[in-house]
Amino acid sequence: MGIVEVLNINYNKNVGESGGMWGIVCNFVAEFQILDVHMRFLGNYEARCDAKGRVFLPAVFRKVLQGSGEEKLVLRRDVFQSCLVLYPESVWNEQMDSLRARLNRWDNKQQQVYRQFVSEAELVQLDGNGRFLISRRCMKAVEMEADVRFVGMGDTIEIWSVKKADEVLMDEKTFGEELQRLLNEE
Repeated sequence: MGIVEVLNINYNKNVGESGGMWGIVCNFVAEFQILDVHMRFLGNYEARCDAKGRVFLPAVFRKVLQGSGEEKLVLRRDVFQSCLVLYPESVWNEQMDSLRARLNRWDNKQQQVYRQFVSEAELVQLDGNGRFLISRRCMKAVEMEADVRFVGMGDTIEIWSVKKADEVLMDEKTFGEELQRLLNEE
């Protein structure tokens, strides 16, 4: 299930008091709210693309997006696995800023990496029914058919072909051993 974490900080201060021989002329309170929103997409859900490539984003993920005020999404093929990654626009922008800061514009190979990463991205938007279009190019790139699985990955959502989704998971014993090894490396 999706989770939206919101941190509210209220700041109240009396400002604008004046006095003297007329007393208090003006007294009002200024209130500021600072919201720090963290999106957390969790779980996995199966869906089916229609003939045009439209698919419903699972309702739990739509609620997380709505709760964080996100409207636009970016879709891109994953760098390491044969799946698609759906980024909320703010998360995508953070990734782009981070990548650009690490790469030298005057290094040909680094510029090629950046170009390829950016050129494979597509801006997508949910329609009124909560659907979005997965382009034929994207579906072909990851050998995706009509049956798909959405996997919440914290601040992003992976979209897998149902046939391939289970192939990349570790068996339970290997997963437990690897998790233990990673957590004990401190």
